[in-house]
Amino acid sequence: MDAGFFRDVLTLVAGVVTGIMSGTFGVGGAVISTPAIRALGCSAALAVGTTLPSILPGAVTGSWRYRQGELIRWRVIMFTAPAGVVSAVVGAWISPRVPGDGHLLMVLTALLLMWSAINMIRVVAPKNLSDEHVITQKSQNTLAILTGIFAGGLSGLLGIGGGIIMVPLFRRWLGLPIKNAVATSLICVGCFAIPGTITHALENGIDWRFALWLTAGVVVGAPLGSKMALKMSDKKLQRVFGLFLAAISVVYGLGELLAL
Repeated sequence: MDAGFFRDVLTLVAGVVTGIMSGTFGVGGAVISTPAIRALGCSAALAVGTTLPSILPGAVTGSWRYRQGELIRWRVIMFTAPAGVVSAVVGAWISPRVPGDGHLLMVLTALLLMWSAINMIRVVAPKNLSDEHVITQKSQNTLAILTGIFAGGLSGLLGIGGGIIMVPLFRRWLGLPIKNAVATSLICVGCFAIPGTITHALENGIDWRFALWLTAGVVVGAPLGSKMALKMSDKKLQRVFGLFLAAISVVYGLGELLAL
């Protein structure tokens, strides 16, 4: 599709949908925005870099509603985000050097996401607050670093959003309640996007017209998503997130199996 008013409007709509997903589930939203702008005419070479500038503003606006009630765990972010940024850079460097064009890795990632989805749907919440407290006091810093390494590495290696890995791991490893996990992941995802945005910008890997309209939509949609998440019960939000992960895993898995 040629550049013009109609394409800009569709890009804006794609940004709003991306922002809603981002604010609701604490993810970057690339699973929505990347194929959307590709369908609107953005080249494959520019698509990945073009979605990155929208992630940090979306994380900031989406997390604004989470600021109350101590839903954002800043100490977890202090350990997760730096580890994830370094790991994402390493993963991005390794990615083109892995044999098989990444198809088998993506199939394995799809299986991992499906496993996470099943666990998110079946396990509603930590058993009680004392269990959560024990996990936090005993090893939270180390587990936060490991979460950052794992999520950031897969983000850089496979080009998937770190949030779809972080939220299940924050739940399973750190015992965070689902809304805390989503809010904390949203901030980390924004941090992960900074080095990627700078790198792609320096290499002229961003279509700024797409990026600006996408960002405008994400900034509008992200607060709506976080508002929706806060209105849901923890049980419902966790199950909806599990279904979201399951859908992503099926899309990734079938796509890569067909590619093979």
